[in-house]
Amino acid sequence: MRTLRNLRRLIRFTAFALVAAAVATELAKPAPERTWQGRVLGVVPYDFRPPTWQKIREAYWNPNSDRLFSDRVFGVGWAVNLYRAKTLMEDVFRGLMGAGESVSIRMTVRPEGASGKPDVVITRE
Repeated sequence: MRTLRNLRRLIRFTAFALVAAAVATELAKPAPERTWQGRVLGVVPYDFRPPTWQKIREAYWNPNSDRLFSDRVFGVGWAVNLYRAKTLMEDVFRGLMGAGESVSIRMTVRPEGASGKPDVVITRE
């Protein structure tokens, strides 16, 4: 229990230090050169500009990207491309189940047939 508490403290401290370093990096620049986006230590991305819906969508649901992690929309760190995560989990599931392409089943009800009851037709697509 104590180890878990220490790990949480370390994560919080690291996150606070990265935010402070990003802000300090921007404040060290002359005012006209401040972009409020970049990388801390050349690795961790930061962006303190107001987010747009387009940026949010590109970060969290981007079918055009093969990256699982993208730059965060606001703040310090990375965002998870949920579309890519979904496709990776589907691939793992198919691999574990040994299934090929997924099959969807459609059930339709036709009007009453010769028997006087509605016919149920199940088709695989």
